[in-house]
Order: sequence, then structure tokens, then C-alpha cells
Amino acid sequence: MVLVRIDNRLIHGQIIETWLPYIGARRVVVANDELAHDVLQQEIMSLAIPQTVDSLFVGVDALPKAMKSLSDKGDNSVIVLFSNCSDAKRAFDTGFGFHILNVGNVHYSPGKRQVSPSVALSDEDESCLRHLSRKGVELDFRCVPNDQSQVRF
Repeated sequence: MVLVRIDNRLIHGQIIETWLPYIGARRVVVANDELAHDVLQQEIMSLAIPQTVDSLFVGVDALPKAMKSLSDKGDNSVIVLFSNCSDAKRAFDTGFGFHILNVGNVHYSPGKRQVSPSVALSDEDESCLRHLSRKGVELDFRCVPNDQSQVRF
């Protein structure tokens, strides 16, 4: 199973304690252009991940190729994390296909509208999510697996 999630915190307790066991993930892939080039931050984030789970940090445009490589190796129990909506849209538009997008945490900042306790969206975020929805991607707004989806988009 592959879980694709937007979470501006990327790797943190909810991912480690709830999502990893829920899908039985053996790998966490972080698609983020800044982290792909920051080895120190990669090492810091990887410290939170159990030793039985591998991590991979790639740029957003490199994600389709990286996921194909993992799939070819039979590595299909993966969590893919994006820090924002535009990165998820960009990955989708460059060939990383997914059917469900979990929107877990998008923090509030000025100019954003709170749509659930853990998600605040800007006009740009809403546009990205509508684009993905029109392409057939189901949007799943929830923090942890046993939550009900909190928003109908």
C-alpha cells in the first residue's frame, strides 16, 4: 500500500506512531526540494524513524522515477510525504500517479482559511486540490487513520 500525504511537518509522531503501523510501511519517501539537498536535516528527520523502516529524500521532480524504481523492486508499502499542496500537484503532473491524497496537516498562516482543525488552505492550495480532484484524485482530510474524513471538497 502507498499512502500519499500532505503534512507540512513531514516526519513526526503521527506518521511514526499511527500511519506507519496502519499501512505496514517499510519506507518513508519525503518529496521536498530543500530536504533533497540538506543531508543534515535528512539525518535529523531519519532519527525519528524506526530502524526497520527506510527513508528516502528526493526532489519533487525526481519522485516519479524514484517510486518506479521502488515498485520495480517490489517495495510497495510506502508513505510519500509532501510539505504542501503545490508539491503534490507538481509530482502528480510530472508522472507520479496516485488515487488518494491524505491531507493531514497544513498549518494556518495569514491569508488561509481553516477548513478543519489541522488544515488551513490558501486560495492556491484550494486551486491545487481542485485540480487534483478533477483529475480523479480522492481527497482524504484526516490526521490519523481512525479519524473520519473531516472535509468534503
